[in-house]
Amino acid sequence: MDSKRLEKVARLIQKDLGEILQMEAVALFEGAMITVTKVRVSADLSVARVYVSIFALKGKSTQEIFKLLEEKNTLIKMKLAQRVRNQLRVIPQLSFFIDDSLDYLEKIDNLLKS
Repeated sequence: MDSKRLEKVARLIQKDLGEILQMEAVALFEGAMITVTKVRVSADLSVARVYVSIFALKGKSTQEIFKLLEEKNTLIKMKLAQRVRNQLRVIPQLSFFIDDSLDYLEKIDNLLKS
């Protein structure tokens, strides 16, 4: 499959998932801010690897919010399907991963400063 097509699908999923997670944050994730940083789609469009950055609030840890995110996977996929049903024939299976690149950059920055 054409890589431009994969990139377009990945951008579409990233944009729509970001909006879904932003609107549903209070109800589903106890107000935590979840940002979709990157989406990688398999060549057959069956799996989407979604990288998220989580800013937890109300005394919750990032891991607790991530566990809630994984538990709500089917609900999120259903909401995504409603949004992209006219653009995609098959909605990919969503696999969530924590994107810790910002933490890594901060650690490198601190090491360089010291």
